[in-house]
Amino acid sequence: MKRDKVGILLVLMLFIGVCGLLYPSVSQYWNSKTQTRAVENYQALLDSLKEEDYTAFFQAAEDYNIALAQLEDPLLDYRQLEGYDEILNISGNGIMGYVAIQKLGVELPVSHGISTEVLNIACGHLEGTSFPVGGESTHCVLSAHRGLPHARLFTDLDKMELGDTFTITVLDRTVTYQVDQIIVVRPDEIDGVRIID
Repeated sequence: MKRDKVGILLVLMLFIGVCGLLYPSVSQYWNSKTQTRAVENYQALLDSLKEEDYTAFFQAAEDYNIALAQLEDPLLDYRQLEGYDEILNISGNGIMGYVAIQKLGVELPVSHGISTEVLNIACGHLEGTSFPVGGESTHCVLSAHRGLPHARLFTDLDKMELGDTFTITVLDRTVTYQVDQIIVVRPDEIDGVRIID
C-alpha cells in the first residue's frame, strides 16, 4: 500500500515537472495563434469598410494628433482630450492595427493603451503619443514585453540593427519605418518619446 502511494506521488511529480517544462512552449504557441487570429480578424473587418469610412477614421486620428501636439506636455496632459479609446477602434476591441517585423517573424496587433492586459498578449500604443497614421509633428510610441515565458512579443527586439525596417498597418494604410537609432528609454527619461516637431 505504501509503495503504491509513493509510486503515485512520483508519477504525479513527474507529470507536474513535464507540464512545467512544456508550459512556455505551449503558451507561446497559443499566444502566437491568438495574435495571428486577431490580425486576420482585423483584415477581414477591413474588407467590409468603404473608402469614406477610412477617410473618417484617419481624419479623427489626425485631428487627435494635431490637438495632442498643441498640449503643453502631451505625455501628462493627454487626458484633456476626449475619445482616445474610440479613435481607430473599428472593431470595438481596442485594436487599431498591427505591427510586423519581418526580420524577427513577428506580427502583433496594436491595441490602445499599455495596460497589463494589453501588454501580456499584444503591442500597446502609449497614451500621450501620436496615433500611427503619419503626418508632421508626430511621434507614435508602441510598447510590448520582452522575455515573457508565455509570449514571444518583442523578446528578440535586440536583434534589430540600424537600417532594419518594420511596418505598421492601420486600416488600409501600411507605413514602413527604418531603424535610425537604438536607445534604452528609462521610465524617468521621457525626452526619447516626446512628439517631434
